[in-house]
Amino acid sequence: WTHAMLHSGDVLDLSSITKPKIDKHSTGGVGDKISLPLVPLVAACGVAVPMISGRGLGHTGGTLDKLESIPGFSVDLEPSRLKAILHDHGMVMAGQSSRLVPADRRLYALRDASGTVPAVPLITSSIMSKKLAEDLDGLVLDVKVGNGAFLPSASSARELAETMIDVGAAHGAVVTALITDMNQPLGEAVGNANEMAESIAVLKGGGPSDVIELTMALGVEMLLLGEVTDDPLEAESRLQDAIDSGRGLEVFAGVIEAQGGDPRVLEDPSLLPKAPNEHVVLSSESGFVTECHARDIGVSAVRLGAGGATKKDQVDLGVGITLHAKVGDRIEVGD
Repeated sequence: WTHAMLHSGDVLDLSSITKPKIDKHSTGGVGDKISLPLVPLVAACGVAVPMISGRGLGHTGGTLDKLESIPGFSVDLEPSRLKAILHDHGMVMAGQSSRLVPADRRLYALRDASGTVPAVPLITSSIMSKKLAEDLDGLVLDVKVGNGAFLPSASSARELAETMIDVGAAHGAVVTALITDMNQPLGEAVGNANEMAESIAVLKGGGPSDVIELTMALGVEMLLLGEVTDDPLEAESRLQDAIDSGRGLEVFAGVIEAQGGDPRVLEDPSLLPKAPNEHVVLSSESGFVTECHARDIGVSAVRLGAGGATKKDQVDLGVGITLHAKVGDRIEVGD
């Protein structure tokens, strides 16, 4: 099935790119903006990342929607333009062209409407057909598990990871997978523009600790697969240097400009869209946060307009939710 989807349209030929071609894919999470800081950092370390991403699905956000919060940024690239940007900048972040895995474009929205989003064969074929069409040398998977993931149990997440690894091997691509927690959102921002702002903060050396930790973990795997180094500690050191030196931010600025966006957002995130109204939830009691339910928060963000319940729904890039407390945090009355 994956093979049929893969060859339903064009397959990229990136043989002219001499750098190792490694991509990353997440199975979907709430507040999961990891690709946004990760890809520029990995590209700054000498790996080519031809990332083809998707829209929000169900209660989870989509990388393309987050990227489009940058004024002017275009995710619609023909293969020749995609290849040129990848060659010049070491990375590109785009959607599927009309000729690249067209079967998945049809099925993606249909899965949402037909209640088949969590089906392991359909998740596998959707992800792997897109990634294999990129002519990759390797792929790192972030397989989410928990109440905010499509697969809530560890056993189903492991089944999905193993299935995708096997499909990759059958097509000559080396695939590794991390199984990561999605029982609460990643970071503090859930939305589109606000997640972009949080990603920019990570590239500048700030940002929430959980976003930094996962960015580093996946980045290490990508550098190891790309054979930049065989030492995980060295890989992490290189990623940190890409942050400290500002090279990751520079790479992202170049790609934003190449894809028609306004790179000034990196220095001034206030240029990103923002909702005109704000509602603050205050605590009525003191204590510790014992749950920060990822799926409920994701559904709430979609209802606010940060995602679409159907394919035709318009996404409002400026709306979102900011979490000021997560599991384990102490809060007082009025916080």
